[in-house]
Amino acid sequence: MKNAVLITIGDEILSGNTVDTNSNFVATELKNIGIKVSQILTISDEIETIKKAIDSAFQIGDLIITTGGLGPTRDDKTKKAIAEFFNDEIALDEVTFNHLKAYMERRGRLEILERNREQAFVPTKSKVFQNHYGTAPCMMMEENGKLLFSLPGVPYEVKPLIKDQIVPYLHEKFSLNYITTRIVSVVGIPESILADMIEAWELALPENLALSYLPVGTRVKLRLTATGENEPFLTQQLEEEIQKLLPLIKDNVIATSEDKIEKILAEILTERKLTLSTAESCTGGELTKMITSVSGSSAYFLGGIVPYATEKKIEILKVKKETVEGFTVVSEQVAGEMAAGCQKLFNTDIALSTTGVAGPGKGEDGKEVGTVFYTIRVGDQAVNSKLYMPHLERLDFMHFVSQKVIQDLVAILISEEK
Repeated sequence: MKNAVLITIGDEILSGNTVDTNSNFVATELKNIGIKVSQILTISDEIETIKKAIDSAFQIGDLIITTGGLGPTRDDKTKKAIAEFFNDEIALDEVTFNHLKAYMERRGRLEILERNREQAFVPTKSKVFQNHYGTAPCMMMEENGKLLFSLPGVPYEVKPLIKDQIVPYLHEKFSLNYITTRIVSVVGIPESILADMIEAWELALPENLALSYLPVGTRVKLRLTATGENEPFLTQQLEEEIQKLLPLIKDNVIATSEDKIEKILAEILTERKLTLSTAESCTGGELTKMITSVSGSSAYFLGGIVPYATEKKIEILKVKKETVEGFTVVSEQVAGEMAAGCQKLFNTDIALSTTGVAGPGKGEDGKEVGTVFYTIRVGDQAVNSKLYMPHLERLDFMHFVSQKVIQDLVAILISEEK
């Protein structure tokens, strides 16, 4: 198996002002073609620092991918560091310049072409992968069978360069094995107990199959990965092993293909032609965001509302004032009336509601931070639930609750089929 080292270049990452999402994406894409990431480094944009990092990375990896540090000015240190490390010179590449010119022309920005001319200067020994979504190209250097790819740092430029150009290039160059993955989503069984239940099955797996346990909230994703030269065979092999697994935990399995819970929900709602709406308070639209992140969600999601203020719950969702006064706004009763009002407002088969205290301060009714009530209403049947998670920070709380609500809805809909 080939080993890779990822290097993120930029003081903005080290300062904490910018989050490095590139490394996560690149590592995942490399894993999918059988390349293991051995190390991820974040370094400052200084020539000597970059050269030392490259030297260190080549000691442990066959492949280095750097992101960031490429710019349109002459003080671009990353490009200089790479050229110095490989004893090379930087010169204008006409193909890259013509690509840059065409890119600027398509966007009506030819007036700044000369200002970005430096982007077309690359090490003379480099192989250039043109950037179709930005001005800085990707440069590849090769020495003694080892490769270095230098990419820009903007995520929407990194992703297509990796997926559309670099990964296919690596797959062909190294004649890599195929890697096929299936996800089995399990609910209602703690990870340790689940491991005991399927131990005999796991121990009997073929050598080219690997199993990983990936807890996500209260769900456990069993990721089964097959590696080999024949892709159709691997697909068949995974299906056969999953069929052996299902009898052991069938009542707790909510999906055997899709990874994300919102995509699992999408498949069910689309297949059954059910419609959905949301009324969110403490989750602040996160639940709706997750649902609508799936392509085609307009086929089943009719709308959502965030009646954050208590009076808006009463005014728009017709929550009874007496209910709020009698049970407080963060209560099972209010969540239930929010769902009923939402279902009527949007005229949907299903309605979801949340009300709680995301923090950092207590709610207006004195409820503790981390308290949440949510209702799942399917037809005229409502299921009310409560969670208490004071340890989660505000944004983590909102995301966890949204995940759990969708997971519970999936479980309810699946149970109706059995």
